[in-house]
Amino acid sequence: MTRARIALAALASLVALLAGSRAQAEIIERVVATVNDEAIFLSDVRRRSVPFLDRVMSAESQAERVAGLGQLYQEILERAIDEELIEQAATRLQVRVTTTDVERAVDNVIRENGLTNAQFWEAVRGQGFTEAQYRADVRRQLLRLKVINQRVRGRVNITEADVRERYDQRLRQANRRLRFRTSHVFLSLPENPSPADVAAARDEAQGVHDDLTAANFADTISEYGGGDLGWLSQGDLPPELEGALTGLSDGEFSEPVRGQTGFHIFLLHERERGGANLPEYAEVRETLYRQMLGVAMERQEATFLEELRREAIIRRML
Repeated sequence: MTRARIALAALASLVALLAGSRAQAEIIERVVATVNDEAIFLSDVRRRSVPFLDRVMSAESQAERVAGLGQLYQEILERAIDEELIEQAATRLQVRVTTTDVERAVDNVIRENGLTNAQFWEAVRGQGFTEAQYRADVRRQLLRLKVINQRVRGRVNITEADVRERYDQRLRQANRRLRFRTSHVFLSLPENPSPADVAAARDEAQGVHDDLTAANFADTISEYGGGDLGWLSQGDLPPELEGALTGLSDGEFSEPVRGQTGFHIFLLHERERGGANLPEYAEVRETLYRQMLGVAMERQEATFLEELRREAIIRRML
C-alpha cells in the first residue's frame, strides 16, 4: 500500500472516530465555509490533510488523535479561506498564473535540489501529494506572491538610511560585547571538598599568584594545570569567572577566583570589542536589505489579508 493510500486509510479511521458510528462516518460532501458565496468543500479539506496525517496518527491516545485531526482541519480550512480571498483579489486585479509559470517554478525546484524528474516526483508522492496536487499548490503560491507584490510591495519602502541604521545598531550591540584572549593557571579541588580543602587550595592559589611572572607563567601551567583559552566572548564563562577578567588590563594577572571545580588565575593577553569582527557595511548591505524587506513584506501581507477578511463575508461551518 502506498503512503498516500495509507494516509487516506488513516483519515477514514479518524473520520469514523469523530463521527461516532459507522453510519455517520460515511463520506458525505458538504460545504464547510463560504467566502463571498464561493464554497469550500469538506473533500478539499480532507484531501489537503493527507500529507499531514502521520503527525496526527502518531498521538498516543484516541482522544489526542481526534483532537489533532480537528485542529488540523481547522488550520487547513483557515488556509483555504485565505487562498480563496487571494483568488478573488487576483480576479479583481487581473493577476494570472500560467501553466508555463508553474512548470518553470517546478523545474527550478528540481534543479535547486539536484534531482532528476523521476526522483523529484517520487519524493513528492512520498510526502502524500499527487503531481496534480503539487502543481496546484505551486500555482497557489505563485498567485499569492503576484497578488502580494502588486498590492503590498508599494507599501514597503526600505531606504539606504534604514539599512545603514540597522547595520549601525548591530555594530553598537556587538561593540557592547568584549572579547578576551586569555590563559589560566588552574588548581583543582578534590571531589566534594570540605571547607578545609577549599581554604588550603585558596592559600596555595594565592601563593602561586604571588610568584607569577610573565616569564614563568607557562611553566606554572605545566606544574599545576590550566592552559591557553584562546579568544572568549562575554557570556562564555560563568559570571564569577568572567568578572575576574573584565577588570584586567592587557598583560595583568587576576587574583585567584574559585570556579566549580577549582581555582583559576587568569592572564589577559589582550581584549577587543566584538564589533571588530563584523564585516564592513558594503559587504552585508544587500543581505541586510533582503532581510529587512522580507520582514516588512510579511508584516504587510498579514495586514493585507486582514483587510481582505474584514471586507469579505465569511461563513465557517466546520
